[in-house]
Parts: sequence; C-alpha cells; structure tokens
Amino acid sequence: MKVLVKGAGVAGLTLAHELAARAMDVVVTETRPGLAGSASWQAGGMLAPWCERESAEEDVIALGASAADWWDEALPGHVERKGTLVLAQPRDAGELSRFALRTSGCSWLDGDQVGELEPDLAGRFRRGLFFAREAHLDPRRVLEALHRKLAATGVAFRFNAEADPAEGADFVADCTGMASPQAGLRGVRGEMLILHAPEIALSRPARLLHPRFPVYVVPRAGHRFMVGATMLESDASGPVTARSMMELLAAACGLHPAFGEAEVVETASGVRPAYADNLPRVQMDGRTIRINGLYRHGFLLAPAMARRAAATMMMMAHDPAGKEEFLHAAHD
Repeated sequence: MKVLVKGAGVAGLTLAHELAARAMDVVVTETRPGLAGSASWQAGGMLAPWCERESAEEDVIALGASAADWWDEALPGHVERKGTLVLAQPRDAGELSRFALRTSGCSWLDGDQVGELEPDLAGRFRRGLFFAREAHLDPRRVLEALHRKLAATGVAFRFNAEADPAEGADFVADCTGMASPQAGLRGVRGEMLILHAPEIALSRPARLLHPRFPVYVVPRAGHRFMVGATMLESDASGPVTARSMMELLAAACGLHPAFGEAEVVETASGVRPAYADNLPRVQMDGRTIRINGLYRHGFLLAPAMARRAAATMMMMAHDPAGKEEFLHAAHD
C-alpha cells in the first residue's frame, strides 16, 4: 500500500515511521527546502505530560505518557530521562502551590534537594517540584535523525515540492499544520531564544513560574539552552518581538543570573496549529487522513496520533468493503 505524507514536521515524520514499520510504501513531500523552519524545528522538545496537565486536559497525559518510550525505541540515545524541575521565586510561592494542585506525579523538594538535582541552582530557590517520570529531547537532532533513518529504510523524500500529486497513492496523509485547508484551526504563535551560557550547567528542563510570564529553559548540548514560553493567539509569522525577548531574557536571568552574560545564538518564532479544545485530532476526509492540532505538544503527542492514523489506514486496507466505501467517498 502506498501513502503520500504531506509535511516533514514531527507529525509527518512520526507517521512515516509508523507506516514504514508496517511495510507500507511511503513518500514524504515538503514545501520547504529542508527540515528547518517548521514549528517543530522551533520546539522545546519537552516530553512532560504531567506538567502540561496544569493547563491542558487529562487526555494529554493519556496520549503522552508513552511518548518517551516511543522516541527511545525509534531513536535510541536521543531521549534524556531526567525529569522536569518546576521552580518559583519566594514572592511567587503561591504559583508553585497552584501548579502542584493542578498536576500529578510530582514530589516536593526543599532548597537543598533542588541543589542536589541541579548544583548550579543551589541556594537560589527555597522549594520546588520534581516530575521524575518526564523526559526531554533535542527536536532538531531528532528530526534530522528520524529523516536519516526513514531515508535509509526506503522512505522517499521530496523537498521543495510545490505540488503534491497523489497519483497511485492509496491514502494521502495531510500533516501540514497551519498550511492545511482544514477548517477549525487557529494559530498560536510561540517565540524562543537559544542562549550559549558556558558558565551554566543544567541536566533537565526547568520551569520558572510567574503569574504573568512563566518560562521554561531546556538544556541542549554545548551549554546551549532553549528559552521559551510565549503563547500568543496569532497566526502572524515574523521575528521575535522586542517585548518577548526582554521577557524571556529577564525570566532566564531569574532562574540564574549568569544568563545575563549569555550569548544570544538564535531567536525564532513558530505558529502552532490548534483546535478550540487545544487537543489534536486524526480525521478522515475521503481518502485523505489528517493529523493536526498538536498545539504546543508536538513531540509529546505526535507518536500517539501517528499510531492512530497508521492503524486506521491498515484497517481500511484490510477491509475491502470499508476500503471500497472509503474510496467511493473520495470521489463524491
């Protein structure tokens, strides 16, 4: 069975992996010249379903709890299983208590325990929360590694694809995010910085809570850190705004003052697709299956959506009556 996957972001690549594992003939097309530039490329890479429950539905835990296992199996060595540290300044202690009430799977830490987990933060915080089951990865390295793996196993990639002909394809999978013609999507703009801070070492993502501007700092190789937080109800692309940059830098310095001496390596923004309930969907439209609405949970929820979509296509392929009805609907 041949499947055309449109979009080489995290949704498209995870689906291609699931389809290839089921011995399907997969072609991935992408309008960009490469993997860079998508919302997935700008992601934080936190596999943190219990933390995300603070502002999301219970489904995020149900769908995302196995994400670290999926990525570990698909790309061994890319997942860091070191948990998530959630902190707040003493003046924002109420935010920490509120976060704990809205989440699960965490333990309270005192200041000494925070320092044991992250020595560079010793003496800076009186209390914290630790979500030991969570993990993180570097989205860019993961996308590149998954692309190499898929290409090596026979998945065809067509970049700079202006048109996506579906001739000969049994199914078309639309994984194009905001570029999809699907109704009901809205854009949520996220902005981020990458800082090079040689004086700081962190082993795990740290979330610094604030009533107005919470921030997360995710460590990457070479003393680089991704700093993000913004969620703006906008589908406008473009550079990071001055206000957001000031807020992100101020929050990073609130985590550790040495971030004030860091080099700003990169600033970027991305528009993430979301439905009204901020939960992703797999939907059928004729012989097209759509994965969309991953919102801020791309690397966390894409594996579950990919499994669901691949299973749906397999079911249709092995049910002649269902397939006939499915293909008939495509011509209506």
